[in-house]
Amino acid sequence: MSVVAGFVVAGLAVALSGSDPWQSFYALFQGAFINPRALPETLVATTPYIFLGLGVGLGFRAGLFNIGAEGQFYIGALFGVFIGYSLHELPTIVHVLLALLAGILGGFLWAAVPGILKARFGAHEVITTIMLNYVAFALVNFLINNGPMVDKSSSAPRTPYIDPAAQLPILASGTRLHAGLLLALLAIPIVWFLLDRTTIGFRIRTVGFSPTAARAAGISVAWTLLATMGLSGGLAGIAGADEVLGVSHYMPPSFSTGYGFDAIAVALLARSNPWAILPAAFLFGALSSGSRFMQFQTQVSADVISVVQATVIMFIAAPVLFQWIFRLRRAPAPAIKIASEEGVL
Repeated sequence: MSVVAGFVVAGLAVALSGSDPWQSFYALFQGAFINPRALPETLVATTPYIFLGLGVGLGFRAGLFNIGAEGQFYIGALFGVFIGYSLHELPTIVHVLLALLAGILGGFLWAAVPGILKARFGAHEVITTIMLNYVAFALVNFLINNGPMVDKSSSAPRTPYIDPAAQLPILASGTRLHAGLLLALLAIPIVWFLLDRTTIGFRIRTVGFSPTAARAAGISVAWTLLATMGLSGGLAGIAGADEVLGVSHYMPPSFSTGYGFDAIAVALLARSNPWAILPAAFLFGALSSGSRFMQFQTQVSADVISVVQATVIMFIAAPVLFQWIFRLRRAPAPAIKIASEEGVL
């Protein structure tokens, strides 16, 4: 219902601009699903949202608000592209694996900085991750724009092309759909298993529920926060490396289209459930892919999709407001059984 409400509000904005909302949204649907190669492009756009949504959602489960996914995405791409173009004559599977691991390492290290500041000094991760985004952008710009990683044979600032052995295989001939989608789908059950079936996952969930209770139970809150932030950054880093190895095959100074910031909305829409990340990421991938065709066909700005995303998140973040608008009743609180010496209460 939040998604439907988002489209209703966006439709009103389109109507006020003098355009036909039905025609605009039909063009959006065409660009996302119907046109030739539309669905593969939607899946290409979905892939980074899956990795990044999992990373941000993992942080949410520990009570961490990781707004630095965009910067971690950049650093992961930077590490991945460096391994991609600097190594040669390696088997494809080895070269791709090394580049992806480098991306994970880059995102992990970049996210570990605010993790350490949070665990050791109590610095709020919202502030530190936002600031590190700008540091990441500036660092990438320095290295690639006439810096040591620039391709001197290119007229535009960018890194050299990665070695062909480092490129992810194409899944569908004639499209850009690459094997990174399979890796993203594989990451979903891995993150679910980590959170719901392992000791570290239990610690993450406990710290997110109550750091005081976790500390009383003997869980190291500081190490759990650090590990969670690092894992969150690692998932964002592999998203950046995956984008380089599967789509662009090089890295320009301005690399991302806001994937890291949109991933916050993906994680909120999925309520940090790894399985729900997939439909949420697919929705955002479809909006991203279809918005360009909508703008081309109807002259309606693709920014109207931001209205959809913002409205959806507003209703999800303010459930009481949503219930009041649509006159929904709150679900009764589940009964809790408490064992005591006298019996069960």
